[in-house]
Amino acid sequence: MISDFTTLSAHWAAVQSLFRPEGLAQLLALGIAAGAAWLAARALRPNLRTDQTSGIRKIGAGGANRLLFPVLFLLGAALAAAIMSRFQTTALLRVALLLIGSFVGIRLCVYLLRQLLAPSAVLKAFERVVVFGVWLLVALQLTGLLPEITQALAEVKLPLGKQELTLLMVVSALLSVMVTLFITLSLSSLIESRVMRAESVDMSSRVFVAKIIRALALVLAVLIALPLVGLDLTLLSVFGGALGVGLGLGLQKIASNYVSGFIILLDHSVRLGDLITVDNRHGVVKAIKSRYTVIGALDGTEAIIPNDTLITNTVVNHTYSDPLFLVKVPVTVSYDADLDLAKRTMVDVAKAQPRVLETPAPDAAVIALGEVGIQLELAVWIRDAAAGQGALRSDLLQGIWERFRAEGVVVPFPRRDVHLHPSPSRD
Repeated sequence: MISDFTTLSAHWAAVQSLFRPEGLAQLLALGIAAGAAWLAARALRPNLRTDQTSGIRKIGAGGANRLLFPVLFLLGAALAAAIMSRFQTTALLRVALLLIGSFVGIRLCVYLLRQLLAPSAVLKAFERVVVFGVWLLVALQLTGLLPEITQALAEVKLPLGKQELTLLMVVSALLSVMVTLFITLSLSSLIESRVMRAESVDMSSRVFVAKIIRALALVLAVLIALPLVGLDLTLLSVFGGALGVGLGLGLQKIASNYVSGFIILLDHSVRLGDLITVDNRHGVVKAIKSRYTVIGALDGTEAIIPNDTLITNTVVNHTYSDPLFLVKVPVTVSYDADLDLAKRTMVDVAKAQPRVLETPAPDAAVIALGEVGIQLELAVWIRDAAAGQGALRSDLLQGIWERFRAEGVVVPFPRRDVHLHPSPSRD
């Protein structure tokens, strides 16, 4: 408690000094530092444009833009405090340095959060928690309560195995993990962005490497943070045992999906952009996540398929070894039609379509002799199966119908002959 009163009296003295010459001199020094920082930031900011950079440079330029003024202001205030401490008290400048430093920390944490996480309501809420936490620490430090709270947390014992933990160690470990996570995830994000831009590498391989980097960053953050606060890494064996029990009781399916996701990315059995059919779902692979795969159907719907399903079930990959896709269009002509003319017409219509490939060339053939006419089939190859087949079929059928009418090829329709017999007369 004595330290609390000492700290409070020191800050109260700093407030009282505002009305004295030394206080006015410190305010003037802060004003000069702020003005100089603003002018310097304005002069340097054009050299930190983010619209002409990408990747690591863009992230670095963005961070420098946000921190340029407060960091320069902090340096100017620190320089003023160092110079003025030789001639007078600088209690007001010390308080200002603490506030400006906390502002720099808040801006840095919020910027890192926005770089690591996608914009969402959860991110905004987490930003508020960070801001509130930093300002709370500053308020506790200014009021002198922080040392007392630290001492109280250190006196709370938490026995765990052979090691005795304190509540202060737990809180310090959580804070250390958060800080190391920010640093390691920031570095992993920069590496991932470089990996994802490597166009010479298959997309699935890039996604696999990016996920491995992110997982290693998380493990590395924990391994670095725990020893920093004096926690033995053997404690992880306790949590590992609990995790093993959880997997045995009911998390097998979740673990299987995560492992299956890495297997899919590693063996390239299913890749991004492939047209597949699995579990009565037909569509294009749009994303391969750690737990599930997103399949976009050609009607605009999206199916969330567990990765385990892609490993244990039969998957029809229409573009596994070759991106070419065969489209068949059936057409029926009358029995008295010129078959050679009909087939040539169908092929000519197919060649006029921009999506139809020249090699392999489109082909028309007789497939059956039906009840109402001769059944022909037009076979064409396309490369963009993900764009769908409905529009192409429609264009082919319309073109064939128009050319058949011009060439005199008759398309029959079902017809029934009804014969009426007079009923026998009754005597």
